[in-house]
Amino acid sequence: MQTRTEKRPGTVKSGGESIVIAVMMTSFFTTFIGSATNLALPSIGKEFAGSALALSWIVTGYILASAVFLLPMGRIADIIGRKKIFLLGTTGFTLLTFLCSVSWSIASLILFRVLQGITAAMIYATGMAIISSAYPVGQRGKAMGLAVTATYTGLSLGPVLGGFICQHLGWRSIFYFTALVGLTCVVFITLRVQDKWIGGQGERFDIAGSILYMLGIAALLYGMSSIYTVPYAKYILAAGIIFMAVFVFLESRVPFPLINLRLFSHNTVFAFSNLAAMINYSATFAIGFLLSLYLQIIRGYSPQTAGVVLLAQPVIMALFSSYAGSLSDRIEPRLVSSCGMGLNALGLFLFALLGTGTPAWMVALNLALIGLGFALFSSPNTNAIMGSVNEQFYGVAASTVSTMRMIGMAMSMAVVTLMIALFVGDESLRQTDPGLFLNSFRVAFVVFGILCAAGIAASLARGNVRSS
Repeated sequence: MQTRTEKRPGTVKSGGESIVIAVMMTSFFTTFIGSATNLALPSIGKEFAGSALALSWIVTGYILASAVFLLPMGRIADIIGRKKIFLLGTTGFTLLTFLCSVSWSIASLILFRVLQGITAAMIYATGMAIISSAYPVGQRGKAMGLAVTATYTGLSLGPVLGGFICQHLGWRSIFYFTALVGLTCVVFITLRVQDKWIGGQGERFDIAGSILYMLGIAALLYGMSSIYTVPYAKYILAAGIIFMAVFVFLESRVPFPLINLRLFSHNTVFAFSNLAAMINYSATFAIGFLLSLYLQIIRGYSPQTAGVVLLAQPVIMALFSSYAGSLSDRIEPRLVSSCGMGLNALGLFLFALLGTGTPAWMVALNLALIGLGFALFSSPNTNAIMGSVNEQFYGVAASTVSTMRMIGMAMSMAVVTLMIALFVGDESLRQTDPGLFLNSFRVAFVVFGILCAAGIAASLARGNVRSS
């Protein structure tokens, strides 16, 4: 095993505080719109008479696009400058958020969300890489913890503020509000983030590898999401496997690959930390989607009330993420992260017991348990990944962990889509039998619980980041 271990603490580079603020701002509004959109899905479905399957693609389309473009965007950022891609992504995300607000159909909203996902990939691919470039080991975990705290603050305000806005001003106002925050962020980045942060200057971009990768990831994730609802999805899935096999073959034979595969084959910490991230997000991402439908469709709560219940998870995540990041600067990240995954698995199995009369406070309490588990997992796991590579690979490393996160999210939604298709079909929300909905949720939570429990092994297998 070959991992990179930094022993000297070093100093924070000039402008480090502004960088953290910029990453915190983008982390906030990209996650706010995601959680608020989840809360607004029933309202969107009523306005456009959409089915649960169609609504799921408002979420899945965004995730698929982000996963497809993340790694290429990270590599481009390493070559031409991370600030350029970071700023371009933030600007594009803001514009497309506004366009989502003027959508005239579910199809147009899905299209804008897909394009929004591409710009989000630019943000995800650069944020943590910029922090890693500015902050040395020993202080990086705390800085990352602040960024993750902003992420969970966005997740916290999404259900509450988003539910309030949706109930009193309509779902479109959620996108208006987020576009305004995005515009503020664009101005701040332009004025305050000065360094270009180039890690691979003079290297060539792997065009052939990028095309193969993008086709492969798109085919794999779409095939998994549509395997039950689209007759030819299995062929698309098979094509994705072939594309990825050719991609792996090619990457080991070019001088400047899209991703250095030795990071996986010769770096146990990097490989297993990324695997743990993918598994964790596969098991937990769809919680917000499922519970938003459960609380509003099965229990009959208003968007605002449902948002208050859903608040429990992200609040705990926001409160403990910074502490967990600092803790991973002192204790091996694999130990902290593995404890977090254990709490997540427990909470998922408890959600498999949901019934039509489960008290709202019990739902909130279990969400708080999962929130604590997620806080203990996320920042330490990212700290382990960024601490296991050299500076020239920061962009690729940040893109890789974000890609694993997006692939995990897509797999999570694929499981949900499959369960809804099996139990409910393509009926509109108004015509759906609540009992069938609940059965699909329970089975999904059992699958997620098993997956998360298995992921603990990957988290523990990564080994230690620091030299003894």
